[in-house]
Amino acid sequence: MRRQPIIPSCGGPKQAPNLLAVRVRALGLLLGAVADTVLGDPRTGHPVAAFGAVAAALERCCYADRRAVGAGYTVVLVGAAVGLGAVLERIGRRNPRVGVTITAVATWVVLGGGSLAREGAALAAELGRNDLVAARARLPNLCGRDPTVLDAAGMARAGTESLAENTSDAVVAPLLWGALVGAPGLLGYRAVNTLDAMVGYRSPRYRHFGWAAARLDDVANLVPARVAALLFAAVAPAVGGSPAAALAAWRRDAAAHPSPNAGPVEAAAAGALGVALGGRTVYPHGVEERPRLGAGPPPGVADLLRGVHLSRVVAAAAAALAAVIATKAR
Repeated sequence: MRRQPIIPSCGGPKQAPNLLAVRVRALGLLLGAVADTVLGDPRTGHPVAAFGAVAAALERCCYADRRAVGAGYTVVLVGAAVGLGAVLERIGRRNPRVGVTITAVATWVVLGGGSLAREGAALAAELGRNDLVAARARLPNLCGRDPTVLDAAGMARAGTESLAENTSDAVVAPLLWGALVGAPGLLGYRAVNTLDAMVGYRSPRYRHFGWAAARLDDVANLVPARVAALLFAAVAPAVGGSPAAALAAWRRDAAAHPSPNAGPVEAAAAGALGVALGGRTVYPHGVEERPRLGAGPPPGVADLLRGVHLSRVVAAAAAALAAVIATKAR
């Protein structure tokens, strides 16, 4: 007589599909996170760049200085990304190996932690050599500020702030959405975040057209940003920092930041590093006076390097957390 395989679940054999599905998702997320750490962004044919090109082309066709038009633009593009993710998720359910591969590749494509850390470390090396020309050329890879008006101290601060905010946006948030929803969450979140980076500015051109993308990004990051802030506090000892100081900076300073999500993340990172972030910030669309976050001195090159290490540790912790959540999500 042929014996039936034993499924290690208290629910019996009927639980096998769900049990297998959560293992596929968790393993895919972990493999994708490892690929991002080791390989960084795809060097050619990056799908996010392709999405950005499509979004730019659609903007040229349909732009109008109205919220309704911008909302329609956002719905179409984000809906397409979520729909593609749903198709891929459905394909992956037919074969566990295919499912792991799809989730791993989608995770690798949407994460940006590996490249973020490499750019931060390279910026610190250039500032350490006092090569301001190279540092100014590199800074746009990390943030959208005008590097021509920044000295070495300004670039160290900009890099540290960008590492904190982008660790949340490019690592923690997509991993959490992937853990909860799978490929639709991964691709949909990256679409939202990319559109916010493209049209979410408070500039005359995008004040109305980019409103929907910016608000949707705020909603998509509402919980992940606070999870990221908690992770920054939890792993603060990895860079010689204090969890209590990180939490105190979050409670005291985050609300003063103009962004409801960047505030908690940057404040917690500042507290973990023992530095003060914020101040005059020059963007192509204008100048903003950012509030002081943290109670220490402004960050220097050594602090920027510590910020790189902190980003990497938070990314590893977020991948582990996402795998755990994935096993509980169904």
